[in-house]
Amino acid sequence: MKRIHLQGGTVVNSGSSVVADVLIEDGCVVAIGKNLVVEDAEAIDCAGRYVMPGGVDVHTHLDAPMMNTKTADDFASGTRAAAVGGTTTIVDFALQAKGQKLEDALNGWHQKAIDKCAIDYGFHVAITDLYDGAIADIEGLVRSGVTSMKIYMAYKGAIMLDDGEMYEVLRESGRLGAKTCVHAENGDVIDRISANLVASGKTGPENHALSRPPATEVEAVNRAIAVSRIADAPIYFVHLSTGGATEAVAEAQLNGWPVAGETCTHYLTLGPDLYDLPDFEAAKAVLTPPLRDSNHQEALWRGLNNGTLGIVSSDHCPFCFVGQKDLGRHDFRAIPNGGAGIEDRMRVMYGTGVAGGRISLEQFVALTSTNPAKSFGMFPTKGFVGIGADADIIVLDPAATTHISAATQHQALDYNLWEGWTLPGAITHVFSRGELIASNGRFVGREGHGNYLARSAV
Repeated sequence: MKRIHLQGGTVVNSGSSVVADVLIEDGCVVAIGKNLVVEDAEAIDCAGRYVMPGGVDVHTHLDAPMMNTKTADDFASGTRAAAVGGTTTIVDFALQAKGQKLEDALNGWHQKAIDKCAIDYGFHVAITDLYDGAIADIEGLVRSGVTSMKIYMAYKGAIMLDDGEMYEVLRESGRLGAKTCVHAENGDVIDRISANLVASGKTGPENHALSRPPATEVEAVNRAIAVSRIADAPIYFVHLSTGGATEAVAEAQLNGWPVAGETCTHYLTLGPDLYDLPDFEAAKAVLTPPLRDSNHQEALWRGLNNGTLGIVSSDHCPFCFVGQKDLGRHDFRAIPNGGAGIEDRMRVMYGTGVAGGRISLEQFVALTSTNPAKSFGMFPTKGFVGIGADADIIVLDPAATTHISAATQHQALDYNLWEGWTLPGAITHVFSRGELIASNGRFVGREGHGNYLARSAV
C-alpha cells in the first residue's frame, strides 16, 4: 500500500489538538510530527483543516427484518453511506429470531455482511428468545469477539424480554465481562396507550409520540438500573431521548454504579413539530423513542457536556416512505419504527455541536469516535489518531459547508429528516486503514474492503 503524508492539519483527538503532519503506511499511522520529511509518499495539504479519527457508530440496523419488512439499507449501501459521512467503523445488531440459536443469529449476520462492507464492522447480538440453554450460549458469543448483547423492554410478543429474562442476560454478560445494551421503554404501558388511541379513532402517525410519553422511557430506565443492581452487572442504555432518563443515569453514576448511555443525532436536533406534517408525512419521523421537545433536547446536550452520556450514535434503522412507512397508513402501530442517520451523524454533530458552540472539537471526537471505540472494545486501534492505530482518518474543512438532501444522499432512502439543511464544515477525505474511501462527498472506496472486528471485553 502506498504511503500518504497528511501535511499541516490540526490533529484532533479526544484529549488534545495539535498542528502536525501524519504519515500513513501499510494501513496504519506510523509517524506524527511537525514538518515531517517524507519521501515516496502522496502528499495531501491539510492546512487549515482538522485531521480526526473516523467515526465509530455502535448502533446500526442494516438488512434487518422488522415489523413485516426489513431495513432499506443492506451492508453495501449502508456502509457506503457511512463512509461518505465520515464513519469508518460500525457495530450492527444481529437480531435473533424466535426459536433461533444465538450462534445461528450471529452467523446469519456474518453472511449478510461478508464481502459487502466498505468499512470495518462488528456485531452485537440482540437476544429476543431465551430458549433452553440460551444463557449458556452467551459465552460462545463472547469468545468469538461479540462482547455486547442487547435486550428490548418493548415490542411485547415479538422481541421484548421480561424483567426476569433481562436479569438473566445481565447476570451472565456481566460475569463474562460483556456489556448489556438495553432498549428502555415500558412496553406493556405503551401497548395499552396505543390500543386506547386506536380504539378512539386516533390512528394517524402523530399518535406515535402520544403513545410513548417520556415517562415510559424514564420508568424503564429506572427499573432496568434496579435489575442491573440485583444482577450485579453493568448496563448501557441505547438511544436515550429524555431529560428524566438522563437524570436517572446521572444519579446511578453518582452512586458509583456502572451505568452508561448514548443518545442519537435526531434527538439532539429534531423536534416533535415533524409530527404536525400533513398527508401522512409525519410517518417519516416515527422513530422509537419518538422525537421530544426542546426541554429534553437541552437536557441531552447537558448530559453530553457533563459526561453523563458518553456516545452519540445514529440508530440507523431506515425505512422508505413509499412501500414501507405507508404500511401503517391506517394504524400508526404498523408504521415501521426507525429512521436514517448513518450518513449524517458526523456532519450534523459537527455543524450543530462544534460550529453551534455546544461542544468542543475534542468532545466531538470523543462522542462520535473515541468513546464508542473504548466502550465497545476497539480502542486504541479505532477512535484514535496515534502511532500504531489503524489509519481510519477524516479530514474536515471548517471553512466549507455541507448541504443535506435526499437527492444526493447515499442511503437507500426516499427522504431525509434533515432535508434542506446547510451546515458549517465539510468532510473532504475519509480513509479506512489508509485507503481513501470517500472524497468531497463521493464514495471512492470498494465493496468488501471492510474487515470484521472481533472485539475485546471492556
